[in-house]
Amino acid sequence: MKSEYNLAKMKSKRNPYASKLKKSVTMRLSEDVIQYFKDMSEEAGVPYQSLINLYLRDCVANHRKIDISWQVGEGDE
Repeated sequence: MKSEYNLAKMKSKRNPYASKLKKSVTMRLSEDVIQYFKDMSEEAGVPYQSLINLYLRDCVANHRKIDISWQVGEGDE
């Protein structure tokens, strides 16, 4: 094995899977939601977008479903 390699003549190739790794989307999120993940990101040392992605990925992996049925509280009837 050589102690040094000359990579100057090496041609670069695009990663064919790069476009499948992540997709850029635009989302409108509440300020408090963004701040929540930004605060967590400072504690964890991870970008807040990555934390949001990890949380959503966990939802997918565990087949979490959201319950959006409205609860009627006292005095709301």
